[in-house]
Amino acid sequence: MARNPERNDRKSGKKPAGPDKPRGRGDGPQSGPRQGGKGPVASGHDRGGSDRGGPDRGGWNPNPPTRGFSDSAPRPSRAKADADNFVWGRHPVLAALANPARKGTGRLLATPDRAAELERDKLTHGHRIEQIEPQALDRMLPPGAVHQGLAFKVQPLEGVALDDIAHEGGVIVMLDQLTDPQNVGAIFRSALAFGAKGIVVQDRHSPALAGALAKASAGATERLPCARVTNLSRALETLADMGWRAVGLDGSAEQTLEQALDERPTVLVMGSEGDGIRRLVAEHCDVLAKIPMPGGFESLNVSNAAAVALYEASKKQAG
Repeated sequence: MARNPERNDRKSGKKPAGPDKPRGRGDGPQSGPRQGGKGPVASGHDRGGSDRGGPDRGGWNPNPPTRGFSDSAPRPSRAKADADNFVWGRHPVLAALANPARKGTGRLLATPDRAAELERDKLTHGHRIEQIEPQALDRMLPPGAVHQGLAFKVQPLEGVALDDIAHEGGVIVMLDQLTDPQNVGAIFRSALAFGAKGIVVQDRHSPALAGALAKASAGATERLPCARVTNLSRALETLADMGWRAVGLDGSAEQTLEQALDERPTVLVMGSEGDGIRRLVAEHCDVLAKIPMPGGFESLNVSNAAAVALYEASKKQAG
């Protein structure tokens, strides 16, 4: 429920949904991302195809080939299945090793050169190093993972309670259904750089704080608290009761970000690219604001928009 006329007279002004984002209404569960186009067609099963061995005779083949193991449906790779349990790259791994919550847990993998560096500079924080060749480490991680000779196999961080990041003023960032690991990781990095108190995400619609997300954050996921909540609208109500003011980023808003921000404790609410902030979440914001773009290009990547908003909010907080 909206709490003042300022938010009642505004609408979220959603943009057309992108090809890989669901169109959401409200703050409840939604269907998964839409598939862009038709799904893959199984090899050798096209109508009129003749790659089963022998001539095509109306569906009957007098010389059926022996079905080998390689013809079976491919299984998902172990690296893909375990991606959420890995942190890789120098900065993310060093941050994870230094995180007190990781003490005594995890499996630290390092190439010989990196292992020597960790031992020389005393960066292991009590974790035992398992040396591994670069090619073997490549096979353990998702294709294209830039591991820089370091990987740490650990469970994803569980997060903190909302009260833990809202007990004192400042800036909190709330992410409404942002699912791209690169964007979320970059927002963590900017939030830490500009002194935000923490990040709030919806539990069922956010990626694990590991893998590509942790790499994009450059270790910020290990240092910046993250609260996972069931319902963002109720979380905004709780924060309002604690004295926080919610400012939602919306390109169609009337006020600019500079006009909307002040020195009070502020929640910056960021929506997904394409859909923007969902209706019920927008209605729980105290004000919607836009980033003015005099250059005429009306769209910023959401992580870039978050960095601009955090910069403006940090200036207001500093007085």
